[in-house]
Amino acid sequence: MGFSGHLVFARSNRPLLEAPVFDSLDEELKATVHTWESRSAGWQTLQIDSGAWDDADLPALVEWSSAPACVADVSDSSLALVTGLDTTGQRWQAWLNLDIAARLLAEEPEDLEDQLLWLDTPEFHEAVRHKRAELDAEIPTDAEGAVAWAASAGVPVTPETARIEELLRSHETFAEDLFSTLLDQLGFPQATQALT
Repeated sequence: MGFSGHLVFARSNRPLLEAPVFDSLDEELKATVHTWESRSAGWQTLQIDSGAWDDADLPALVEWSSAPACVADVSDSSLALVTGLDTTGQRWQAWLNLDIAARLLAEEPEDLEDQLLWLDTPEFHEAVRHKRAELDAEIPTDAEGAVAWAASAGVPVTPETARIEELLRSHETFAEDLFSTLLDQLGFPQATQALT
């Protein structure tokens, strides 16, 4: 079974877990949070189990750190929805492992009685193709948003939007690896350690 939870990426001179957004976590839950990756210039990624992160935490983290931040909402290591926010409130989102996301988000018929039977029908496969095409059409905008977000973080390398689009269309067994590669390609410093 893969990881389900959040990868929170932000910059701070102090350990990221000291951010006030984590103050509400009880000690038992806080003990499960750990550094997943560290990068130079204070960039850190925390791995947080499901239930310990809320959408409202991202703006609070950006305000506390005075730097852009992003979070990957990972489901069973198979897919992730990445949301980034900069200090001006500009937000972007992108799916990682698009094919799996399309299967998950495919529109089900209203009169569906048995989901397992539905998964093996031509109608399901058509719904997945339709959702995949919708998600694919959003990739250029998603990639532009990611590149603009990285630029607002002051990364020294200007990433090529086409390479980010290619990455958003790619597949990795572990969505966490794809998230790390996305940060690399956006020009953030290379990870110096990875703890799992």
